[in-house]
Amino acid sequence: MPDFTAHRHPVLAVRCPDCGRAPGNWCRRPSGHMASDFHVSRKVQADVVFIDQHGPDASIERVGDGWAVDPRGRVGIRPQQEQP
Repeated sequence: MPDFTAHRHPVLAVRCPDCGRAPGNWCRRPSGHMASDFHVSRKVQADVVFIDQHGPDASIERVGDGWAVDPRGRVGIRPQQEQP
């Protein structure tokens, strides 16, 4: 089970479907040079795995020099429907 708080960026918790880089390793360009950003497919994969693991309302937030998962996410700041 990926640990989204264990890496310097949460997307690094999953393997990249494009370049095959293992969790914890930055994406590489076809030339072998380090990419300046993650592949889109890796970002999507990280979102899917995070939601499967923590639920659709959860969020991950920067805490000091690390990350923390908030199971309630940003529910408290979402607009609420008016009660009749």
